Amino acid sequence: MIRGLRTVIYHVPDLAKAKAWYNQVLEQEPYFDQPFYVGYSVGGFELGLVPDGTPGPGGTVAYWGVSDAAAAVKRLETLGATIREPLQDVGDGIRVAAVADPFGNTFGVIENPHFSTNKVE
Repeated sequence: MIRGLRTVIYHVPDLAKAKAWYNQVLEQEPYFDQPFYVGYSVGGFELGLVPDGTPGPGGTVAYWGVSDAAAAVKRLETLGATIREPLQDVGDGIRVAAVADPFGNTFGVIENPHFSTNKVE
């Protein structure tokens, strides 16, 4: 069951420069800061920076919150989606995956036990 929008990921070529820029834009430090991912809590949602991929149009993925990422991916596949980014544990019990919907759009799912819908900054 889809629980709502949780995370938008921006792919960046230089994580340090992107983090410095987003620190200024968001006027805050990230709550999660690792070499493979930087996460900001913004108004109850997450803006994430990943140091791979290609930035620009098509380089952003919205991740929809689910309670069980594996079950959500399996259900999406039965509905005609194809795997674009296989399910992976990205640390701290957070699991993500992305599929292509039947129209070619990327649809991400995220299972994040640390995310609270009550957080509003």
